Amino acid sequence: MRLKSIDRRAIIVTRRYMPTLLSYIQVVLSILLLCGVLLQRSEAGLGSAFGADGMNSTRYTRRGFEKFLFIGTITVAVLFVISSFASLFFRA
Repeated sequence: MRLKSIDRRAIIVTRRYMPTLLSYIQVVLSILLLCGVLLQRSEAGLGSAFGADGMNSTRYTRRGFEKFLFIGTITVAVLFVISSFASLFFRA
């Protein structure tokens, strides 16, 4: 019988503090996502947007830190989407 009362308190505390915790998590993830996107190398120059020849743009393979940053940015984006859906769930 005592176990049920502990479980109820845990659920009440989770429902009360989870939206606040998720808000802080979303702020941190959004800052990390912004930094990850801004640190990545741009493959398309401004000239190609205006119809310039694409001879400057060659395909290359990401290696080292650039590959780590690329995969990390995707991971942070997925975590941000998951936290957004979780935020919707806990506020309802």
